[in-house]
Amino acid sequence: MGKPTGFMEFQRELPPDRSPLERLNDWQEFHDHFPESKLREQGGRCMDCGIPFCHTGTLIGGMASGCPINNLIPEWNDLVYRGLWKEALERLHKTNNFPEFTGRVCPAPCEGSCVLGIDELPVTIKNIECTIIDKGFAEGWVRPEPPEKRTGKEVAVVGSGPAGLACAAQLNRAGHWVTVYERDDRIGGLLMYGIPNMKLDKTVVQRRIDLMAEEGVKFVTSSAVGVDIPAQKLREEFDAVVLCCGATKPRDLPVPGRELKGIHFAMEFLHANTKCLLDSGHQDGNYISATDKHVIVVGGGDTGTDCVGTALRHQCKSLTQLEILPRPPDTRQPDNPWPEWPKIYRLDYGQEEAKARFGDDPRIYLNTPEKFIGDANGRVKELHTVDVEWVRADNGAFIPKRVPGTEKVYPADLVLLAMGFLGPEEAILNDLGVERDARSNAKAEYGRFMTSAEGVFTAGDMRRGQSLVVWAINEGRGAAGLD
Repeated sequence: MGKPTGFMEFQRELPPDRSPLERLNDWQEFHDHFPESKLREQGGRCMDCGIPFCHTGTLIGGMASGCPINNLIPEWNDLVYRGLWKEALERLHKTNNFPEFTGRVCPAPCEGSCVLGIDELPVTIKNIECTIIDKGFAEGWVRPEPPEKRTGKEVAVVGSGPAGLACAAQLNRAGHWVTVYERDDRIGGLLMYGIPNMKLDKTVVQRRIDLMAEEGVKFVTSSAVGVDIPAQKLREEFDAVVLCCGATKPRDLPVPGRELKGIHFAMEFLHANTKCLLDSGHQDGNYISATDKHVIVVGGGDTGTDCVGTALRHQCKSLTQLEILPRPPDTRQPDNPWPEWPKIYRLDYGQEEAKARFGDDPRIYLNTPEKFIGDANGRVKELHTVDVEWVRADNGAFIPKRVPGTEKVYPADLVLLAMGFLGPEEAILNDLGVERDARSNAKAEYGRFMTSAEGVFTAGDMRRGQSLVVWAINEGRGAAGLD
């Protein structure tokens, strides 16, 4: 423990973000960096607890408490405080293949279970993690490390999101020949096309992919297994197949007018925007534009926030975000004690930007769409909503109930549905005869990751359902069998 009294001497500090109105003019990352002296102080706040809940990675109440990949957080906090950055990087890489991703996009369940957070603000774990890996790349400490020997075994990994990349990295490290198949034209899956550039710059993603390629991982793009390539062909040509295709089937909104033009799933909007940005800097026009439009985002979470931030950068005319759930409380409630993930109100980057531009948080809580109204050309022009209240049904579950007299009408030129995902797409699972669980996910026991099809494994959202990037990395590492 580098500074036994650090948690008493130093207050929690984070580097200031670029101002919301400034960053709306570009697609660059909006986080700034701290000087090293400040970061060392923040590392010194770590209490080196006897039981470091920050890296336990348990599920409490269905949500992560602590780091799902069991990062050795107190160890690298101490090393940062001592100025031993290279050693901190080595400790970080022992558990995390991609700290440059998690350090940018993870909601940091580690901080939610930080012991210091019981009475004070938690250690800035996420920011320290991101700085360690960024410094490692800047100093040239992160280099290709191909395996010294090859086993001769060949493994196909289908899907190049965080689960697929983590699995491929671990299998390659063990000496197996690994080929990763991706249906899109770029490697990265969710990391490349699902998360906007201002939140995760794609040069950061490509940097890691290039490193993996130098280490011997083979990448095949524009190849949809189960469509372009028969899934059984992979099973015949490889010693094993690992399915990491995600849970990409979006939840729809079956209300009158859904068929109108201008209503899109969130991922259609986000995917096209990033691809067009990377292809042409938005010059070829191959994206869904929110420019000068009244935009409605239906749903919350990270995907809803990313839609908000993207629409604002398009210079939308207005922006409204509808949430069917109630507004979270400002502080932990008695039924949400530490070390559970704190279910509290947060102003994420997109909502912060909307407030700066339009004057208020764009979210309207306890509200749901009832119907869309279109114009003479079949394009959406209005969204009709109603407030709801949550009541207990006969079976004990809470359900939303319509509140009469609360109907509202919003102008709507573009509606983005960000209501989560229902499970994986079925083509490849059907081709391989993989059994499904009750939620339509690929059925496989956690820890074994073996499906009902011989030689076929699965990991990430395809197995567990929609979840965090850090859980995908956890599962990808686990499916490789090396953790």
